[in-house]
Amino acid sequence: MKTKLAENIKYYRKQMGMTQSQLAKKLNGKKSLVCNYEKGYSTPDILTVCKLAKFFNITVDELIEYDDTAL
Repeated sequence: MKTKLAENIKYYRKQMGMTQSQLAKKLNGKKSLVCNYEKGYSTPDILTVCKLAKFFNITVDELIEYDDTAL
């Protein structure tokens, strides 16, 4: 199963006109954390996914947007 989480975090952050540093502050983290999420080097835990979805005013499903065609 492949998700578009990394792409979507970047997309919604930019839609809000925020920098990686600004989003990191909202998550109580560092810019490198957001950068790693957006590049797909690391994946946020479920609590962070929920926080991001709430902050972006979207559902968790919209944020994750997984491809289930491989199932």
